[in-house]
Amino acid sequence: MRKYTFHTLLAATLLTVSAGPAQAFWVWTPESNQWVNPKFAVKETPKEQLEFALEFYENKKYKEATREFKKLLKHYSRSAEAPDAQFYVAKILEDENDLFEAHKEYQKVVDRYPFSERSAEIVEVQYNIAQKLLDGELKKSRLRDVFSGTDYDIIEVFRTVIKNAPYGPLAAVSQYKIGLYLMEKQLYPEARDEFEKVINDYPNSEWVKPAQYQIAVSDAKRSSRAEYDQKVTQAAVEEFKEFVEVYPDAELSQKAKSEIQKLRDKEAENNFSIAQFYEKQKKYKSAKIYYQIVVDEYPQSKWSSKSLTKIRELSRKTE
Repeated sequence: MRKYTFHTLLAATLLTVSAGPAQAFWVWTPESNQWVNPKFAVKETPKEQLEFALEFYENKKYKEATREFKKLLKHYSRSAEAPDAQFYVAKILEDENDLFEAHKEYQKVVDRYPFSERSAEIVEVQYNIAQKLLDGELKKSRLRDVFSGTDYDIIEVFRTVIKNAPYGPLAAVSQYKIGLYLMEKQLYPEARDEFEKVINDYPNSEWVKPAQYQIAVSDAKRSSRAEYDQKVTQAAVEEFKEFVEVYPDAELSQKAKSEIQKLRDKEAENNFSIAQFYEKQKKYKSAKIYYQIVVDEYPQSKWSSKSLTKIRELSRKTE
């Protein structure tokens, strides 16, 4: 008996001494009749564990706080305090500016504790995270590969906001900003599809008006070069015209009118290019037809005066 007691005390002493400043020591607890390392011990109630973890958080000891919150989640996963513990695990990541990982940890509260009072708050927090990610991404060079890993993280966060509260006040704006982000990445057809979802899914939203404008802009961007097939340009002109008709007093209507003029100039340039093609082929009659279209249909365009000059030159050649 003495031998057993001696070895037990010796072992306890060695464990305590070797712990050093890291506190990796063990103590005997009569209640559990076993050796326990306080570092891995959990408080007797989830409330005590939460309060203990919050002390670390409030003192900005994030590593220790995370450890204690995760203890609560492990040992008291079904307690009323569990959603708060998961919330603070995410909040620590947000405080440390690890935004996308924070978003994923916040989502665990929604998925695992759907009746938590934190759910509505989390939707707003995730929207703010998405906006921060969007602001950060738009400051980066557009020369980056648009299909790199972090690009679509932003879309995922906005889509999560929509999924968590499809009829909430942040759903329509989240859908709109997905389109806006794709526009910035010059993915115009994809952006157009997202703006159309704003109109179809949230027809009474204040974001319908800017979405309609952006649809026209996306088509205008797609027709950025004068080409022989200008169906996209013509579609964009009609979309801008419709926007001005529906929202004549909107601030965006002035921009729409400006865009219409730019697109009309593109159409004029397109016809001028076709005329030049026929002229080079010495098909002067066909060339004059297209130069005349520019003069008749686009009199305000810079290409109109050039076309008049060309018509006079061709007339002398065909006399």
